[in-house]
Amino acid sequence: MSDPHPYARLSPELVLDAVEGTGRVSDLRISALNSFENRVYQVGIEGEAPIIAKFYRPERWTDEAILEEHAFSHELVEAELPVVAPLADAQGNTLFRHEGFRFALFTRFGGHPPEPERAGTLLSLGRILGRLHAIGASKDFQARPVLDVDSFARASHRLLSGSFFPADLRPAYDSLCRDLIDRIEARYIPAELTLIRTHGDLHGGNILCRNGALWLVDFDDCRRAPAVQDLWMLLAGERHERVAQLDELAEGYEEFHDFPHRELALIEPLRTLRIMHHAGWIASRWEDPAFPRYFPWFNTPRYWSEHVLELREQLAALDEEPLRLQPW
Repeated sequence: MSDPHPYARLSPELVLDAVEGTGRVSDLRISALNSFENRVYQVGIEGEAPIIAKFYRPERWTDEAILEEHAFSHELVEAELPVVAPLADAQGNTLFRHEGFRFALFTRFGGHPPEPERAGTLLSLGRILGRLHAIGASKDFQARPVLDVDSFARASHRLLSGSFFPADLRPAYDSLCRDLIDRIEARYIPAELTLIRTHGDLHGGNILCRNGALWLVDFDDCRRAPAVQDLWMLLAGERHERVAQLDELAEGYEEFHDFPHRELALIEPLRTLRIMHHAGWIASRWEDPAFPRYFPWFNTPRYWSEHVLELREQLAALDEEPLRLQPW
């Protein structure tokens, strides 16, 4: 499917038909949930709790890559980690098809974002991630990608410079990108690192607190990466605050897995890759009608000026002393 608006045919009727095709009977209640890359719906089921139906963006992942995501989630659940995994049918299938769309079903799982400043939250997250990474390091993905400079930085630079950036800012942007990529590649060399299976996108929106317990959701971006990829997005604030947060995470993490001390020098390179990739991701989806609606500030003169400023700040951050754990 090469339609630039890949969800144009994804009507409520099609969603209900897809869900009922798995043997469930809907009560015809359906509501769209916030999601950009994929499309996600809550669907009411007669006599049962509603379920969540996630329709994958066509052509983004191969079937093999999606099934590896599902298998990893189930592997974690089997090890009793608090992970929301896709539902399987009686034959063990987790990936379904309907009229050209691929989709998965999940138990509806309510909760609220965690409060990192609350005592014990980061300690608990550290324990969860230590267990997750111990399992993630036990074998490799075969179909899922590696977090690399080409796909996260160079591809974004090419797309934005070629089609989006204003002419008056383009020279500054191109120069910044070259400098940033050179600095990143001097430190982030995947072939020389220990890459493991990671969640890959572990920001606060993909962690839920429910009845005092923490749960991880949405493994859609899981990939081979350094373990610190699942840690650095949990840090915020001034340097001394981030060091204290890192200490708490490490305390819980080391109960189950060796903490990746050497990878702390990768935090700013990984942050820079994410910033560059995020801008390129929005640009690559700009023909999807949902993106201009949810990102109205994107592709405006103010946005591009602020993006250049943000990249300049990252260039300076790459020269700062990496975070280090406090001696215990």
